[in-house]
Amino acid sequence: MTVTVETLEKLERKITLTLPADVIKNEVESRLKRLARQVKMDGFRPGKVPLNVVAQRYGYSVHYEVMNDKVGEAFAKATSEAQLRVAGQPQITEKEGAPEGEIAFDAVFEVYPEVKIGDLASAEVEKVSSEVSEAAIDRTLDILRKQRRTFAQRGKEDAAQDGDRVTIDFAGKIDGEPFEGGKAEGFQFLVGEGQMLKEFEDAVRGMKAGESKTFPLNFPEDYHGKDVAGKTADFLVTLHKIEAAHLPEVDEAFAKALGVDGGTVEALRADIKKNLEREVKFRVLARNKQAAMDALLSKAELDLPKSVVQAEIDRLIEGARADLKQRGIKDADKAPIPADLFREQAERRVRLGLVVAELVRANDLAAKPEQIEAHIQELAASYEKPEDVVRWYHSDNRRMAEIEAVVIENNVTDHVLAKAKVTDKQVAFDELMGQA
Repeated sequence: MTVTVETLEKLERKITLTLPADVIKNEVESRLKRLARQVKMDGFRPGKVPLNVVAQRYGYSVHYEVMNDKVGEAFAKATSEAQLRVAGQPQITEKEGAPEGEIAFDAVFEVYPEVKIGDLASAEVEKVSSEVSEAAIDRTLDILRKQRRTFAQRGKEDAAQDGDRVTIDFAGKIDGEPFEGGKAEGFQFLVGEGQMLKEFEDAVRGMKAGESKTFPLNFPEDYHGKDVAGKTADFLVTLHKIEAAHLPEVDEAFAKALGVDGGTVEALRADIKKNLEREVKFRVLARNKQAAMDALLSKAELDLPKSVVQAEIDRLIEGARADLKQRGIKDADKAPIPADLFREQAERRVRLGLVVAELVRANDLAAKPEQIEAHIQELAASYEKPEDVVRWYHSDNRRMAEIEAVVIENNVTDHVLAKAKVTDKQVAFDELMGQA
């Protein structure tokens, strides 16, 4: 069959499909006959329903199915013959003026673009690295100690200080009126750890058991409680109990309690360092991957298929609705979410996906089985039973596909970094981990 392809705009194409009317008619009749042998209808024995009765009830739907199937087959054959890579779903409409005995359709669709990647040697990439310091290990030990701290009640003359756990009653009013969430009894929090607003902590710090205090508190403009955000409340606080924190010593007993092999402080520090180095590795890789992808995009030229971008926007919107639903938002599935909110993100994802696919194709960067397995083993190493995690990944094709995608991205990152002008930068551990 000869296929004529008309270019409408950039990636948009149109082809005309023709089908013999008798082919449609014969297929409809064939399907109705098969249906008549299976359908059950009141007043007739199974398989004995007259064909005209079956046609009257099911003729329209069967004709619709046949048209969809035959037009779909014709479209697939035509685009294959024309060697077109179709992006998204075609818009197919019946065309008037077809020759007698034929039915004609116009199919309007987009094709995937030609991707041109420039010389990566001229791309500039900042490649970061980081190390786990002894100070970072010390801070992690402090966190582990706090997680296992115990509390003992202070004396009556002792004042509340940072690190103490206090038990209080409080009642707040705005313009003399109580507000929702502004009152509690027997409430506990740790002073100086940011669990309460700073003005609240400042007021409680220095109080003794049995004391009461009234103080004003200014809620921030961006406070999560919208009813009180930006307003000033007057609080009455009564402190009932102060408990001092006692942190465990970093010794062999502490190491054994954490299940560290060997049960020594040296083994504990080595275990912490190993875990932190694993986290640093993944974060450094993520930073460098982002930089490599940005450099790759800066050297790529292509048009974006609108249909693919729209499909990605729809997917992001559905993900946002699912997230709202998980948070307990009422009628989240009906929430109006503007498409433009995700357009930039969707366009970047589609562009990056097309560019990466072209780079992988042109440079044989597909994930190899041994790379996939090595990545799974690395992910599983941080768990108590790595073999269970490995089996978990291998038991699901979707999970394996996600691992394959990550490995491909790593291969692309390595390829870009090997070609580009790379500037090395040492990043402090705290900066990499996003710690103050």
